[in-house]
Amino acid sequence: METPDETNANATTDAAGAATNGIAAQDWATASADPHYRAAVVDLLGALAYGELAAFERLAEDAKLAPTLADKAELAAMASAEFGHFERLRDRLADIGEDPTSAMEPFATALDEFHRQTAPSDWLEGLVKAYVGDSIASDFYREVAVRLDSDTRGLVLAVLDDTGHASFAVEKVRAAIEAEPRVGGRLALWARRLMGEALSQAQRVVAERDALSTMLVGGVADGFDLAEVGRMFTRITEAHTKRMAALGLAA
Repeated sequence: METPDETNANATTDAAGAATNGIAAQDWATASADPHYRAAVVDLLGALAYGELAAFERLAEDAKLAPTLADKAELAAMASAEFGHFERLRDRLADIGEDPTSAMEPFATALDEFHRQTAPSDWLEGLVKAYVGDSIASDFYREVAVRLDSDTRGLVLAVLDDTGHASFAVEKVRAAIEAEPRVGGRLALWARRLMGEALSQAQRVVAERDALSTMLVGGVADGFDLAEVGRMFTRITEAHTKRMAALGLAA
């Protein structure tokens, strides 16, 4: 799920400037002739598909913590949207001749562990996790997407569309802090923990998958050089700081 702030747009624009030729100018039929590129895209779609499936499960679970019926219905609608994103990715994997379950399985353990370690203790922590934690992952996928073939890029960017959780989370969290200012300190610490866990988890996933790591450092597609990797994480960190400010929390 994505947040409607300017930082994300700027990050995408910055990254897109480096991806005007090569794979980024090709469609899937042309680009997938390279088996290394194909393997990297299957990994990427598998990771994203499992992430969307997990987001659906988590939002449905978080709805049980909602304080009002209206809030419960809002989260249920968002969960439904996340499942729709999952279905698009699952169908795309099948369309290109890949088994969706096999593509997702390598990422299940790491993502499940991340969610186990960052299980929210209440409604507000769940909102902050969905807004801050999931958006860090979305920023990363957006950075990678602009270097992919046009068909894959379009799909990835489409499933990262905001499901409405961003404005909903900001409204509810800011209202809670206004009503009880002490809540802000606890949620700020929680958000910092999410940032660290999300970045560590992303690095673990990439390091364990040769196709993904090779693509990211320029082995295939329009990959990053090491300096650009640093700039990418700077942009992700800056986006996180803006989201924290939108919530009324200190980064």
